[in-house]
Amino acid sequence: MATEGGQPAPVGDTAAKKDQKPQAQPNPPQQKDQASSSDAPGEKKLSNAELKKKAKEEKAARRAQAKAAQVAAPAGPSGGQGATGDAKSGKSKANNTKQGGLSVPSHHRSASRSVLPPVAKEVAKPKTPECFSHLSMARRIAMTQADKDVNPVVLALGQQMSTFAISDSTTRLEATLLAFKKVIDAYTTPHGNTFSRHFTSHVLNPQIEYLTACRPMCFSMGNAIRWLKLQISKIDIDLPDSDAKKVLCQAIDNFIHERIVLADFVIVKTAADMIEDDEVVLTFAHHKLVERSLLQAKSDGKQFRVILVDDPFDRVGLEHAKKLAAAGIPVTYASDMGALRSNLQEATIVFAAAEAMFSNGSMYARAGTCDIATVATDLGLRVVALSETINFTERVSIDSLTYNEIDPERSTDEEFRLLFDTTRDKFISVVVTELGNSSAMSVPAILRKLEEL
Repeated sequence: MATEGGQPAPVGDTAAKKDQKPQAQPNPPQQKDQASSSDAPGEKKLSNAELKKKAKEEKAARRAQAKAAQVAAPAGPSGGQGATGDAKSGKSKANNTKQGGLSVPSHHRSASRSVLPPVAKEVAKPKTPECFSHLSMARRIAMTQADKDVNPVVLALGQQMSTFAISDSTTRLEATLLAFKKVIDAYTTPHGNTFSRHFTSHVLNPQIEYLTACRPMCFSMGNAIRWLKLQISKIDIDLPDSDAKKVLCQAIDNFIHERIVLADFVIVKTAADMIEDDEVVLTFAHHKLVERSLLQAKSDGKQFRVILVDDPFDRVGLEHAKKLAAAGIPVTYASDMGALRSNLQEATIVFAAAEAMFSNGSMYARAGTCDIATVATDLGLRVVALSETINFTERVSIDSLTYNEIDPERSTDEEFRLLFDTTRDKFISVVVTELGNSSAMSVPAILRKLEEL
């Protein structure tokens, strides 16, 4: 189309004439005023409200064209001229925004950058070799990322576990059960549901998932949670909520008292009776059962001394040695295993605490325990393992790579440290539990006995 002078019509005029048709191609932003002022003679002048409505319609049309240009851009210029021109207009707006010019809405800026594929932000984390990729690591979960159904008490417990403020298995177990009591007390069965059928799936499971995400679940926690779910399933569906809560809370209290408190009392008493006068007890790092057993033997009037070989990474045995020395027990402190054989040659018995006992008699304990038990057996010393039966598991392990945890504080791209190791049954002389003394190979028999109780 040509003007009266025979020159081609400007692009802006063509676009302005197209705007006179309803829902036609919109004008570029810089030509709004020109289009509105160049309406045909005699056409009714638009009011402010109508102009605003028209501007909104044009804006919506430009947004639709920008999206169409975004889809058509990777495949080439297959779209119409209006879509291409609008995409270019979006790019120029983005450039103006970068240069401090126009203030462009965020959806226009995203449309101009949509040609480039989005780049996902990767969280930098140490690379674990593929052979250890099945092992878990404690990590601190932000409370804002937890499920909305997680109780505040469980949130705090998860943070304590992830930072190893609560570390050994029985302490974690007891804290978990006490937290679940709070969850039970705060629960109200929704209308149309029953306690036994709704609580486990909708309330208890989110708590368990959060704790497991903070730190891998220990074997005693797994045993206790299976027991708790069984107790919940046994609750009569017609039992009122208040009575059901009382039954569960009382069952948890009894479980803690019998399987932890009384169990620890019996184990400590039995282990203390195994210490004779002039005995030299070698122990590794720190565990509450070993500490209480040594203090109990001292309170019984026995005279003995202790060689404490500490964990060179955590140094948890230093406070243990101070407590024993304050109780009047002579203590020889070794900060690492550099002189392990020499220290064992002076000892007469070895005390070790288990985090778990496998069905094939292997002991799961703090990393370094296997070294001590192996050398002690080679020197003819008795190795006494202390463990509550709640730590017993039907699983089987013959190495330290099947079940373990990676130390989050000492994990880099170059190296990492495992928190536990596995000691074979042939290096364990006796296992002391609340049911008495037994060999390491008696774990399956003890598990069967526990099922009958």
